[in-house]
Amino acid sequence: MAVPLVTNLESRGRRRRSLMGVAGLALTLVLAAGFALFGLARGARLVLFVPLLVAALGFLQAHGST
Repeated sequence: MAVPLVTNLESRGRRRRSLMGVAGLALTLVLAAGFALFGLARGARLVLFVPLLVAALGFLQAHGST
């Protein structure tokens, strides 16, 4: 017995989640370039986890429509 697929996002919600993913990825790349340019300590790069997590969640939620 198959369970019907239920999505709770409309196209506007998916678009918003995709934009959140793009923004998180862009922020991650800008921060990574800045860290490399200014030669910050390797431990400071742990800050990149937060915007990268936001990007991943945005893309996964948009793809899964959840």
